[in-house]
Amino acid sequence: MKRSILLLITVIAMTTANGQSIIDGLRYSQENTTGTARFNALSGAFGALGGDLSAIAINPAGGAVFLRNEASISAGVTDTDNETLYFGTLAKSLSSDVNLNQVGGVFVFDNVDENSNWKKFTLGINYNNTQNFDNELYIAGTGNNSISNYFLEQAQGLPLNLLELQGSESISDLYSFLGENQGTRAQNAFLGYQGFIFDPADPNNSNNTQYISNVAPGSFNQEYALVSEGYSGKYTLNLATQYTDDFFFGINLNSHIIDYKQSTFLFEGNNNQGSSVNEIGFENNLSVLGSGFSAQVGAIAKVANNLRLGLTYDTPTWFTISEETTQYLETQRTVDGQTSNAVIDPNVLNIYEDYNLKTPGKVAASAAYIFGKSGLISFDYSYKDYSEITFKPTSDPVFAAENSFIGNTLQGASTFRVGGEYRLSELSLRAGYRYEESPYSNKQIMDDLNGYSLGFGYSFGNYYVDASFVRTEQERQQQLYNVGLTDRALVNTINNNFVFTFGLKL
Repeated sequence: MKRSILLLITVIAMTTANGQSIIDGLRYSQENTTGTARFNALSGAFGALGGDLSAIAINPAGGAVFLRNEASISAGVTDTDNETLYFGTLAKSLSSDVNLNQVGGVFVFDNVDENSNWKKFTLGINYNNTQNFDNELYIAGTGNNSISNYFLEQAQGLPLNLLELQGSESISDLYSFLGENQGTRAQNAFLGYQGFIFDPADPNNSNNTQYISNVAPGSFNQEYALVSEGYSGKYTLNLATQYTDDFFFGINLNSHIIDYKQSTFLFEGNNNQGSSVNEIGFENNLSVLGSGFSAQVGAIAKVANNLRLGLTYDTPTWFTISEETTQYLETQRTVDGQTSNAVIDPNVLNIYEDYNLKTPGKVAASAAYIFGKSGLISFDYSYKDYSEITFKPTSDPVFAAENSFIGNTLQGASTFRVGGEYRLSELSLRAGYRYEESPYSNKQIMDDLNGYSLGFGYSFGNYYVDASFVRTEQERQQQLYNVGLTDRALVNTINNNFVFTFGLKL
């Protein structure tokens, strides 16, 4: 009954609306820049420091801090450990992945006019991985709410003749037609009806709009698996300059990309008296590609011999996003003592209209104290208002409703980062801490994030190697579906990230 994920597409359907949600908006709004090992070792507290290729992504003025041409490449190994609690049942899942975290370089052009206050200009080009979407989540437990309600709720109000095959019409034909003309809700209702999950209240009336479940109330053994993969990344063109010995200014032009795939599968079984349907398997697959643009401006000032202050503004990011989905349903039912399986596999790829998403901007302030050549300590503060996430066009009533829900559910969130470095000749020892507030007004939905980091680096003159370890932990609630089966599982996620950097100074 439990079906492995299979994507054999034979028919293409053009549809007009999909269920973009607050979860999608947050997924593409949050950044977890996993750049160079040195950047990670200090938990990203680089806003007033600069001199690191990933630090440019935090404050573009950091490009002007470089003294020499420099290039680096960074790779990371990420382990994600999820522990779930669903109706008293604990379950665990673990996934690992290797990523390209960062690659780039900066070119330093010293001003040949020694009398000019403009000391140098720098040009930087860099790629940073901003989110790693590779994840495996497993939830299991026995609840009192059935996935059948997901299909039943979406069917109510739809005429029966929309859900029944006509003449020689195939499952794929009608599923495609519903997607093109009625949307995702009708497709879900069609799957449920063809899978015998519900029956019409008046089966002889083609205009019937009320339906009765074939799954009786009681207890339901459920297993839910979510597997995702992909990443979001940021390509940065950095222009920076140094004015006198004390001021650094910069601007970033950023191109963003999204590549995300997600598959969910729910298996449900019941032995409830009165149920003719005793097993349900439901699979959903989502594929997302997106591109976007943003800009940043920043400054760093040496306000004393050893004290630096930084200030940065990030514009919102404007995304254009395209999505594709597939679905599959299988049920087992017993009628008059006879057991049979129904397999509803439309084998149709739903291709949705592109939509636009504006993610919120960010302001950041930072300070760093340099202890000569022996070390440093740095502190960063940033603020981002997640209630400003906006799906567009706002004239679309579905988007308008979701934007209103986002505005009432999410909030502004602060992030605090602190990092330190101690140097022993060519060896550098590093550590950091990160605290990020929840974007939700209700922290039971998603709690604050805490993380710490450690690392070291060694300089060989014209080249260097760095390594770091970052651990973050956060609790949240995972809602299985947006209608019907809306029960939530408590999820505790621990991410362990190992990063290694090789750099050249030219």
